[in-house]
Amino acid sequence: MPKRILIIDDDPDILEILNLIFEQEGFEVKLSETGEEAEHLTHINPDLILLDIRILGSSKNGADICYKIKSRPETQDVPVILFSSEENIEEISEQCGADGYISKPFEVEHLIVKVKKFLAA
Repeated sequence: MPKRILIIDDDPDILEILNLIFEQEGFEVKLSETGEEAEHLTHINPDLILLDIRILGSSKNGADICYKIKSRPETQDVPVILFSSEENIEEISEQCGADGYISKPFEVEHLIVKVKKFLAA
């Protein structure tokens, strides 16, 4: 059974590109433009979450969503990788408990390697 990745980003173009990339790599991909799916993680059951920090149209930003995921016993072990153009992404990642981060713009190959590393652990 393929590993499932939940990608949360408010940019539909980035979502589509990442969907194509990760499906070609053999992953099952679930997309969200608002982060609402983060409220239903026990139903989605992702193996990893890629999460943008700025999510326009959402009541919470990515750091808030990450903190909530990491605060719940039933979801705290799901790896969360923040990806954003925020200058202080490393600090934000540490504060919300993310397992890693990738700065935008990112190299596709670097993103794939990082995701595979977390899913192999």
